Amino acid sequence: MHSIFDRKKLFIIAGPCVIEKREILFEIAEKLTTIKEKQGIEVIFKASYDKANRTSINSFRGPGRYDGLKYLEEIKEKFDLPVTSDIHHPEDAEAVKDVLDIIQIPAFLCRQTDLILAACATGKAVNIKKGQFLAPWDVKNIIDKAKSGGNDKIIITERG
Repeated sequence: MHSIFDRKKLFIIAGPCVIEKREILFEIAEKLTTIKEKQGIEVIFKASYDKANRTSINSFRGPGRYDGLKYLEEIKEKFDLPVTSDIHHPEDAEAVKDVLDIIQIPAFLCRQTDLILAACATGKAVNIKKGQFLAPWDVKNIIDKAKSGGNDKIIITERG
């Protein structure tokens, strides 16, 4: 599978916010594969195995890292789609690097030095979602932090 950084090509990151059921993941992946083929755009499948930043303690967070990564690996193999998911702790980076093509940093954690450096140390592409509390020019500090570990495969996603 080619890296999105190997060529200049339009890509979208799409998928369910959180992994709820394996069957739903496969339905969405199938539809995204159709879009990829019809439109000629690279599709990166995104689903969180653990949404640790929910407002309520009672909110559903996902199936957890073990099952979630297993499902994402199945999506990757069956549909030939690169996959991404959020991490919340520096130790997560090492645990996900063999499955995820892109490691995503959630917006609320976009300034967390140890998390960013751990993700970048894997050598994987790292998608950092810009926190809604940051001015656009403050992103330069995040990019500098990410690149300081020797990884230049950095994506910044503005929340819309």
